[in-house]
Amino acid sequence: MKEIIIQKNESQQRLDRFLQKYLNKAPRSFIFKMIRKKNIKVNGKRAEPNIMLNEGDRIQLFLADETIENFREEKKVIKSKIAPNIIYEDDNILLINKEVGILSHGAGGSFEENVVDSIIQYLIEKGEYVPRIERTFTPSICNRLDRNTSGLIIGAKNYDSLKLVNEAMKRGHIRKFYKTIVKGRVEREMREVAYLAKDEDRNLVEVMEEDMEGAKKIVTNITPLKYSKGYTLLEIELITGRTHQIRSHLSALGFPIIGDRKYGRKAVNESFRKQYGLDNQWLHAYKLEFNGLEAPLDYLNGRVFTAQASRKFLNIEKDLFS
Repeated sequence: MKEIIIQKNESQQRLDRFLQKYLNKAPRSFIFKMIRKKNIKVNGKRAEPNIMLNEGDRIQLFLADETIENFREEKKVIKSKIAPNIIYEDDNILLINKEVGILSHGAGGSFEENVVDSIIQYLIEKGEYVPRIERTFTPSICNRLDRNTSGLIIGAKNYDSLKLVNEAMKRGHIRKFYKTIVKGRVEREMREVAYLAKDEDRNLVEVMEEDMEGAKKIVTNITPLKYSKGYTLLEIELITGRTHQIRSHLSALGFPIIGDRKYGRKAVNESFRKQYGLDNQWLHAYKLEFNGLEAPLDYLNGRVFTAQASRKFLNIEKDLFS
């Protein structure tokens, strides 16, 4: 019999979800079967899969050591070569200004540099995260950006923060603002609603005015800031966060983002590539407004954080609009 004492970063989650992380190679069916047959108990009593775990609870696994070993794979930490560009940090969260070309998180076994691995490495070096002690929790991010979109990403140092920030974002309490430059003149503020369908094979999305099977509703707030030389500097508030939402939605409205190789205009992109070396979309997640967070993160409510775009982006903005 093996006993597990639930730590702070493991509490306030369902028993079955904890076990899926702890016995990370075990089929869900095996976990549910062991709970049903009373081979897994909580505080010495039979428990349902959906029981919420609290700090200090004791889980008893009446399983052979060999079975536990076969179904459990220790966490692998990939050493990151990049340091996260931290613009804010406290005991619970970090705000990272992600550069263009860096992934938000690792993808499908890829060993490319990414924000998550850089945060983990940073916290290991600070002594704030010790992988061998943390059995199921790993520092993570609460929002994602495309590889070639720069800007603010929220990192969570502990499970409580991850859960609370994710919930606040789901409810729309954390407002996310972007800046971008588009071809064409946007003359007024707009709140645009449409429907987005994803083509998984081509990694593209299609924006439609009417709903259809498999499509998801998107809402985008658009505010023009400056206009010059046939281009508009926009502030975008992302109400729903779908794949390629800003890029595809603006393109569908007739305002493609400069440099966007998927949804932009080839001639416009080529012009900015030759003049400025711009090889990707000019899109920067520049501002976050925190509201509606519950304790212990309520100290963030009312706070606004901004992050500066790259020098290349700023040079283009200056040349067009100064």
